Amino acid sequence: MKVEEKLGFDRIRKIVSDRCSTDYAASRVEDETFCTNPSEIRRRQLLADEMRLILMFEDSFPTGGYIDCIGFLEPIGKSGSIDILSLGKLRTMLETLGKISAFFRGVKDGVYPNLKKMASGVSSFPEVRARIDGILDRYGEIKDTASDTLYGIRKDIREKEASVSHRMAVILKKARQDGIVDADAGVSVRDGKMLLPVLSSKKRAIPGFVWDESASGKTTFVEPAEIVEITNEISELRFAEGREITKILYEFAEFLRPFVPDLLDGAVLLGELDFIKAKAGVALDFIAGMPIISQDGSLNLRKARHPLLEKALRKEGRQIVPITLTLTPEKHILLISGPNAGGKSVCLKTAGLLQYMFQWGMPVPTSETSELPVFQKIMVSIGDDQSLDNDLSTYSSFLSDMKAMLEEADSGTLVLIDEFGSGTEPAAGGAIAEAILAELDRRGVYGVITTHYTNLKLYAAGSSTGVVNGAMLFDAANITPLFKLETGLPGNSFAFELARKMGLPENVVKDAEERAGDSYVGMERNLRRIARSRKALDEKLQKLRTTDRTLESIAGKYQKELEDIKQQRRVIIDEARKEAETIVKDANRKVENTIRTIKESQAARTETMEARRELQEFIGALGRKKEDEEKEREDYIERKLRKLEERKAREQEKKARRADPETAMKMEREQQEQRRLEAFRSAPLKVGEKVRIKDNGLVGEVTRLSVRSATVIVGNVSTKVPPERLERITSNEYKASVKTVSQPVYQKIDSSLAERKLSFRPELDVRGQRVNEALENVMRYIDDALMLDVPSVRILHGKGTGALREEIQKYVRTVPGVASASDEDIRLGGSGVTVVKFG
Repeated sequence: MKVEEKLGFDRIRKIVSDRCSTDYAASRVEDETFCTNPSEIRRRQLLADEMRLILMFEDSFPTGGYIDCIGFLEPIGKSGSIDILSLGKLRTMLETLGKISAFFRGVKDGVYPNLKKMASGVSSFPEVRARIDGILDRYGEIKDTASDTLYGIRKDIREKEASVSHRMAVILKKARQDGIVDADAGVSVRDGKMLLPVLSSKKRAIPGFVWDESASGKTTFVEPAEIVEITNEISELRFAEGREITKILYEFAEFLRPFVPDLLDGAVLLGELDFIKAKAGVALDFIAGMPIISQDGSLNLRKARHPLLEKALRKEGRQIVPITLTLTPEKHILLISGPNAGGKSVCLKTAGLLQYMFQWGMPVPTSETSELPVFQKIMVSIGDDQSLDNDLSTYSSFLSDMKAMLEEADSGTLVLIDEFGSGTEPAAGGAIAEAILAELDRRGVYGVITTHYTNLKLYAAGSSTGVVNGAMLFDAANITPLFKLETGLPGNSFAFELARKMGLPENVVKDAEERAGDSYVGMERNLRRIARSRKALDEKLQKLRTTDRTLESIAGKYQKELEDIKQQRRVIIDEARKEAETIVKDANRKVENTIRTIKESQAARTETMEARRELQEFIGALGRKKEDEEKEREDYIERKLRKLEERKAREQEKKARRADPETAMKMEREQQEQRRLEAFRSAPLKVGEKVRIKDNGLVGEVTRLSVRSATVIVGNVSTKVPPERLERITSNEYKASVKTVSQPVYQKIDSSLAERKLSFRPELDVRGQRVNEALENVMRYIDDALMLDVPSVRILHGKGTGALREEIQKYVRTVPGVASASDEDIRLGGSGVTVVKFG
């Protein structure tokens, strides 16, 4: 749409779409339209605002696990079946629905009421989940116990495979004894078959099938006939296993079919929440909120910010200057004038973009006390639409836009016109522009218009019109724009000042001023004088406000300190009174005890002296106690004063935040968004989610999960990757990466690859390590070897019980690109070393 492109809303739509995890949500972003119904706009705004609050404050709400399931549920509803991957996706979807249902059941009534109502009908489908859990294990594989038949088949397969290993060991031992194979030779596995490396001269000695031959021709790889028979039986069992799995999935699809309509409703709900979550996430990025729907037709934007411009400035380390503008039914057109590059077009586009976002259902980056009306249409004339194909010049394009506006615009229309009337001879262009402005004014059309024409400024200055002047402020002393909008005054183009700043000769500038005429120059000077007077008045008012706030702060501070001192005085007096009473009681008791002692001892000299000494010690102790208590009281007062200072500092910080609430809100929301992103990235992966491999940037879809690895389909290739090497991505990121990958690939030589190949060691020692740790190291080592195109490597694991050797060889043989994994020559370590060859 032309309006969206001109205002930049197409970029907002793209940003929201990139936040969506599901294709359903991305399609909702594309299909959502500009709304003219106040009730619907309010519903969209409330849903987005409630989700914004949830993302900011609720850690228990699921931010991951939003999976597309509509694509395979619809065919099942008719007659289709289901595959293992889709079954895993369905389980993920049901888990997410269960978490959403539990979250809204746990919130109090009246909290997030609209989202709670939307999710009220969601079911977690316990029967379906129980059936899936009976079929799939936690790694997304079909369980042995999914059916009795499958259990029996897999049991037979394990027994047959164990029989193959046992028979091969017996045949190999006998072949060694007969000299048919080398004494240190081991079983070789090629294309999944267990083969004996027989000397070519004796290959007829063992009945079986010849599968391969060494490069030198000295060794022939033979599959013994009795092993072939067992292998055939295993193959038959594998076919039976596949048929049984197909049967299980078909029966599950039959079981699922009655639930499909409700499951589709759940999938749609999940997509809707994903769509709302994407809008709320973008709102957090923009530090946006929900404005008020105006009831009287007024448009009040307070501290409005252009989100795309703010994002660009933030990258450069600069701050955007918010704008505040008001349109009312009485003054419904704002005519903005001022110097070039002073911010006129930014004001116009900010007002238009935020109004469009509001009626599309997006929170907008303004103060939440802003009020916005509902327009039936928004019409724009921004930029140059000249076209050679349509034989349109710049001014013809402008007139074409004006024609459309005059045919359709009414009191329910917002028009946005940039550089009104420019592109032709100024006198005629100004006259036509004034006539069009008068007609729009007569119809009650709302609008934001930018211009340089003086006659339009004079028209707006009339008291009987519905047009109000607006000026982009300019620092005349430094000849620099301030990017601030001042309503009520016309702006000055500062053409002569800019000409002087750019270095035009003074005589040329003076000549231009004379040619412009005294009336024009005088009017411009009067405009500058009014602007300077207004600025000086504003500065004085600001100083008065600052002084008032300072006086209030000082008065409050002294009042608080006085109350604290009075309170401390009362506390000290009470404590002193209690202390005095205690001292008197203790002294009386001590004196009585001393007199009693003297009397009982009949005034013996030694007892009398002892009693006096104890009395003196008691008096000294009282003195020391008094000193300690005084010191403790001083410490107490010191602590109180310190706390008082800390409290004052906190109050000052709160006042600073109140003075600039947007900055405080911005910091808080940025912290919340950072925590939300960290939670999104760190949440456990689910089957069916889109991911990126951190090491190489390839993208794919998770098909299976285990503790140590995740199976990811990248294109037509399935690979196992440790979960910590994966990061979750959105559906749009996945599509963009797939498009990039599908483009022609040009070879790029990595200079570090040669260095890595030189530092690569052809031998890995995992002796003494636990099985999990050893396998982790072997996985990375084999990956590096494959990437560096190494022909073969040796893995030292020791002999021990043989468990580590068996696990390593079992893993290595499953890696694509590995030709063989066998024991080393007996003279070089035998079964304590595994030799891995790549083919």
